[in-house]
Formats: sequence, C-alpha cells, structure tokens
Amino acid sequence: MSQRITAQLPTAFGEFTLISFPNGDDFHPHVVLLNKNWKDIPTIRIHSECLTGDALGSLRCDCGHQLQHAQRYIQEHGGAILYLRQEGRGIGLNEKIKAYALQDLGHDTVSANLALGHPADARDYNLVKEILSELNITAFHLITNNPDKIEALKNMGFDVASVIPSPNNRNPHNAQYLDVKRDQMGHQL
Repeated sequence: MSQRITAQLPTAFGEFTLISFPNGDDFHPHVVLLNKNWKDIPTIRIHSECLTGDALGSLRCDCGHQLQHAQRYIQEHGGAILYLRQEGRGIGLNEKIKAYALQDLGHDTVSANLALGHPADARDYNLVKEILSELNITAFHLITNNPDKIEALKNMGFDVASVIPSPNNRNPHNAQYLDVKRDQMGHQL
C-alpha cells in the first residue's frame, strides 16, 4: 500500500489512533481506528461505510449502532475498526438512495439491489488483507454477525479466534431489514 497518514483521534468512546489507507483517490481513504491495548490478540470490526446510519442517525439500518458498539468494545479490549469506504454494501451512495426509494415502494434490501442490477452484497474484503498485514495482525477476535465476512477472512488465511456478535437496535423502521439479513443473507441475529 502507498502512503499512510496517522493522527490521534479523541472520541466520545476514548482515544484512538486514526490511520488513513489510500482508496484510489485522496478524497475517500479507508481508515482504521486503532487501540493497541490488547492482551493476547486484538478484536477487529470490519465496518463498511454507511453515511445514513453512521453519521445521520438513520433508523432504517443498524450500522451506526454497530459502529458505536465496536468503538466501545475495542476501547475496552483493544484492537481495530477497519472503516471501509463501501457504502451501501458496495454499490455506492447514489445507488443506495435509489435502493431506499425502491424499499419505500415495497422492496426489501436484497430485492432492491437486484432490481438495480447489483448483487445483494457487492463488498470486497481483499483490501482487508493488505491493511491487517500492514498492521501485523494475523489472528483476532471478530465483531460481526455476517457469515460471509467470517468465511472471506478465513479464506485469506486469517485466524478468527472467536466471533463476537454485534448487537442491533431493532425498531419499526429496520425490522424488515434485519429479518432479511437473517433470513436471506444468513446473518446471526
């Protein structure tokens, strides 16, 4: 990987080291929130960008809630959050908003993506290998509910020592979304 930029980032959850990793342009780098205070092996959260959930407080998903949980957990146990710029399960923000509009008409998250000509989940985890290798992390506890993410990491040769479930904030606005993640995508909710 090319140039990394590092700085300290105080947050509501404690202080992290913020590291940027290039993503093809200088405007949208992937970032890592790092807390090196782990005892044996670190805890990792691989979090895909969700502007609506992470920054705008959307109740349509559980992304912001999962990110905040990961920040608290990693602040306490040590590890890293890899914040990947893969908005909308990898389809981008504009396409995600189009998918939201289809959901307003009755589609679920999977059928909306498919109707727009995208896979149900277009995220790519290959960059994770580069980032974790650069951080010298080969074994870790993983915060996730996504079995595809676990499988992808194991196939890359990582030792996933344990899986820590990520809580959701089920509400009337995201109940169908969570049901689809469980029933159609196999998430452990």
